[in-house]
Amino acid sequence: MPATAPAIPKPRTRLFEYPRYWAECFGKAEFLPTSRTEMDALGWDSCDIIIVTGDAYVDHPSFGMALVGRLLEDQGFRVGIIAQPDWQSAEPYTVLGQPNLFFGIAAGNMDSMINRYTADRRMRSDDAYTPGGEGGRRPDRCSIVYAQRCREAYPDVPIVLGGIEASLRRIAHYDYWQDEIRRSILLDAAADILVYGNAERAIVDIAHRIARGEAVTDIDDVRGTAFIRRNTPPRWLEVDSPRIDRPGRLERVVNPYLNQRDMTPAERQRRDAALAGAVAPAEADASADAAANSAAGNVEPLPLPRLNRARTVVRLPSFEKVRNDRVLYSHASRVLHLETNPGNARALVQKHGDIDVWLNPPPVPLSTPEMDYVYGMPFQRVPHPRYGEQKIPAYEMIRFSVNIMRGCFGGCTFCSITEHEGRIIQNRSSESILAEVEDIRDKVPGFTGVISDLGGPTANMYRLACKSPEIEAACRRPSCVFPGVCKNLNTDHSSLTQLYRDARALPGIKKVLVSSGVRYDLAVEDPEYVKELVTHHVGGYLKIAPEHTEKGPLDKMMKPGIGTYDRFRELFEQFSKEAGKEQYLIPYFIAAHPGTSDEDMLNLALWLKQNGFRADQVQAFYPSPMATATAMYYSGKNPLRKVGYKTDSVETVKDPEQRKLHKAFLRYHDPANWPLLRDALRRLGRAELIGDGPQQLVPATQPESGDYRAPRRKNSAHAHQRRTGKVQGKPRVKSADGTPRRGRVLTQHTGLPPRDDGSQG
Repeated sequence: MPATAPAIPKPRTRLFEYPRYWAECFGKAEFLPTSRTEMDALGWDSCDIIIVTGDAYVDHPSFGMALVGRLLEDQGFRVGIIAQPDWQSAEPYTVLGQPNLFFGIAAGNMDSMINRYTADRRMRSDDAYTPGGEGGRRPDRCSIVYAQRCREAYPDVPIVLGGIEASLRRIAHYDYWQDEIRRSILLDAAADILVYGNAERAIVDIAHRIARGEAVTDIDDVRGTAFIRRNTPPRWLEVDSPRIDRPGRLERVVNPYLNQRDMTPAERQRRDAALAGAVAPAEADASADAAANSAAGNVEPLPLPRLNRARTVVRLPSFEKVRNDRVLYSHASRVLHLETNPGNARALVQKHGDIDVWLNPPPVPLSTPEMDYVYGMPFQRVPHPRYGEQKIPAYEMIRFSVNIMRGCFGGCTFCSITEHEGRIIQNRSSESILAEVEDIRDKVPGFTGVISDLGGPTANMYRLACKSPEIEAACRRPSCVFPGVCKNLNTDHSSLTQLYRDARALPGIKKVLVSSGVRYDLAVEDPEYVKELVTHHVGGYLKIAPEHTEKGPLDKMMKPGIGTYDRFRELFEQFSKEAGKEQYLIPYFIAAHPGTSDEDMLNLALWLKQNGFRADQVQAFYPSPMATATAMYYSGKNPLRKVGYKTDSVETVKDPEQRKLHKAFLRYHDPANWPLLRDALRRLGRAELIGDGPQQLVPATQPESGDYRAPRRKNSAHAHQRRTGKVQGKPRVKSADGTPRRGRVLTQHTGLPPRDDGSQG
C-alpha cells in the first residue's frame, strides 16, 4: 500500500461531546439501580435503558456492564441493571419495568459457554463472576435466552445485543459444544441490532438516536454494528469474497449487483472490468475510455482509480455454504480477519436463508481523551451492596488492578482479544491512570498499598504503535510481531517505564506489580524496560506465555520461537541477580493446539524436564468462536495463508484420548500419567525415554504409592523452585495484599477459566 493511503477515519462526534439527554437532571446514582426500591429512592418513575447481564453487578471499570452503564448514565440516561436473572420465565425481566428506549443484553465478561464448560466439554462447578463462586447461575448461550425473555416481557422494546459473546458470534460460526456451524447470534436472539468490539461509541450513538425518535431498524450506518437487510442498498459495490481470496474451483459467481436486474452486454462488460480492477462501476467507465485512447496512441495510459471502500461490501459465503463446506468456512474466516483494520476494512454481508446479516466496518478506536473520559466515571469499585459479604472471585482478583490500555497487535490465533478489542492500541493518559491508582488507595476496602497489576490485555503494549499512521491505516497484516517484529513498529517502552516510576512514587503506594501478560518478544527490544520491570515490579513470580517450544504449533499460533523466550529469561535472571532478588518465570503452555503432533508434545515435555518445570495445572486448546485457530480446528485448513481445496491440511487434535495424551505430556511428572506416556513413547519409537535416568522422561515401573519423588539434580534454591514450584527456606515472596506466602505451585492459569474474556491469550 502506498504511504498516501488515508488514515483511520475520525468519528463525527467524540464521546464527551454529545448533548446530554434531558434525564441528566436526576444526577448520578451511587450504584445503578437493580430494583424498584432503588429507583424510587432516586426519584425515577422508569428507566431509559436496562442492561441485562450474566455477571454479578460490580461497579468497577473491568466489568463491562458497569462501564457501559456508567457511560450511558453520564450521557444523561437513566440506566438500570438486571444481573444474573432467572431465565425460567419472563417475570424477572420486569423488575425495573419497561425501559423507555431499549434493553441492552450481554452475557458478561466471558462467553457463557466457555464460562460454563471446560475444554473437555465438562460443566464447571463454579463461576468466578457469581457471588460465592457458585456455578449454574446463567444458562447456556445466555445472550440468546435473555433476549428472548426480554422480548417475551415487552415485545415492542428494541433489543441491542453486545458483549464478547455477541461480538464473537456475529456471523456464522463454529460452535465447539455442538460441533457444528451455528448461524449469527443476531438471528438466534431475534435482536434488533448487534454491537461488536469496544462498543462505547456505537452504544452512545444508538442511544441518542433512539431517544430522538429514530427507529432502531433505520440505524444502519454505525460502525461496529451488525443488523439484518434484505438487499444491498443502491450505490454500493458488492464484491464476492472469492474474488478477493479465491479458495479454489467454485461454481460460477452470479451477478453481484443484486439491485441491477437487466444489464446490457456493455454494462456487463463494464461491471466485469470494475470487479477485475477493484473499482466502482462509474470509475470503470473512465478506465475503459482511458484504455481505449491509450491503445489508439492518443494519450498516456492512466492508472486504475482506487476502490471506494466506504461504499464497498464483501459478500461472504452464505451460512448454508459454510455449514456444508469446511474449506469455505476457513475462507470466510480468513476474509473476515483481513477486514478488521478500521483504517481500511470494508463492510461484510452473509446470507442466512433469504435475509442478509450485514456487518459494518469495525469501530474507530477511542482516542486518549475518550479513554480517560470512559475510565473517569464515578465507579464505586466494589460489588453492589445487595451481595452483602459474599465474595465474587473475579472481583477479588482485579480489585487492586488498573487497566491502562486496550487492544493487542500480537494476533495470536487462539486468542479472541484482537477480534474483540482490535489490534490498534488505545491508551489512557498517565494522569488518568495515576488518578485511578489514588482512587483505589482512598476508596477500596482492604487496600494495603500494593497495586496487584498495572496492565491490560498485554502488559507492555502501552503507547506502542506503527511509526506511520498512514501505513497503519493501510496495513492488512494479522500481527505486528509475527513472524518477527515489524520494522514499522515503535518498540520504545519509555512511556510505560515512566508510568511505572510515577505510580510507585505516589504517597501510600508501597508496590506496583505486573503479574502477567508481558509480551516478551517486545520486551527484549527494550532491555531498559526489562530492567525496570524485574527490579521493581515482579512479586517473586512473573507469568509469561511461550505456549510451546516447537515450530509447527508456534507458527499456527503466530507466536515467536522458544529462542526469544530464552533471551528474555537471560535478561530476567541477569537483572534479578543485579537487584539481589530471587525471582522466577512461570511459563504457560497449551496442549492440543492445531498443528501440534504427538512428537511436538514429547519434545515440549523433554524441554520442561530439562529446565526443571513441573506444571500443576495445564490448559488444553479451547476452540472459542471466531478465533483463527478455531477455523483450523474445524476445517483442517490454515486461514493464515490462502485457503484452497488442495492446500496442505493442518493436523488437528480432536480425539479425546489424544487430547488427554497431550495434556499428560505437560504433566510428565504425575504418576497417574505414566502408563499413558509409556504406551505413547513405545508407539513413537522412543522407548529409550522410559527409565529412572535423569535424561529419561518417565520411570519404567509404577510406584506402589502416590508419594513418588523423581531423582533430584544438584540442590540449589533456584533448581529446587524450578523443579517443585516451591521456595526453600523463609518466605521471600509476598502476595498481592502484602502478606507472606509459602510453597506456591507452578500453575497454568490463575483460577479464572480460561485466562481472559473468552479466549486463552
